[in-house]
Amino acid sequence: MTEGHPDPDGAGGRAATRPAPDGEQPQSFEPASAPAPDGTGAPDESVELARMTDRYKRALADLDNYRKRSARDLQTRVEQSRESLLLDWLEAVDSVERALQMSHGTPAADGLRALLEQMEAILARQGAQRIGAAGERFDPERHEAIEARPSSDVADRTILEVVRSGWAIGDHVLRPALVIVARRPERAAS
Repeated sequence: MTEGHPDPDGAGGRAATRPAPDGEQPQSFEPASAPAPDGTGAPDESVELARMTDRYKRALADLDNYRKRSARDLQTRVEQSRESLLLDWLEAVDSVERALQMSHGTPAADGLRALLEQMEAILARQGAQRIGAAGERFDPERHEAIEARPSSDVADRTILEVVRSGWAIGDHVLRPALVIVARRPERAAS
């Protein structure tokens, strides 16, 4: 660097470097050149070409990995949004079912039943299906027991009553069913 002429790279005659990601060496902006095998001191173009080809392939691989990761992230966000929306719908379905139970035999019951059928059709189009029914075997992955009643009429751990329906999409449980489960009655000590 000379007086009055600033160094163009601002490094004071040193090779400019770029900060590197954590744990890596800083990268120099100087082009890597190797002396030619013929001893003339000119850079070997095949070495430079191989280095540039390698950098190009690595950049393509990084871009491909970025695209795949972005697609996965987008799919995950879409599924989370869909599940959140379906869970909101399930709350409305529960409310209509409760209203239908309370208005059994009234003129409003027919309208509520039609509304419930329409809501269930919408859920079915989204792939959601009810899980948990009386008589099924209790499965802790799909059911949540809120009570265990002694019963000698059915096998142990059989669902006696469904308090709130569960819902699933395929094997993925959106919401477990709230159930009352049968337990063998304890025998009196002799």
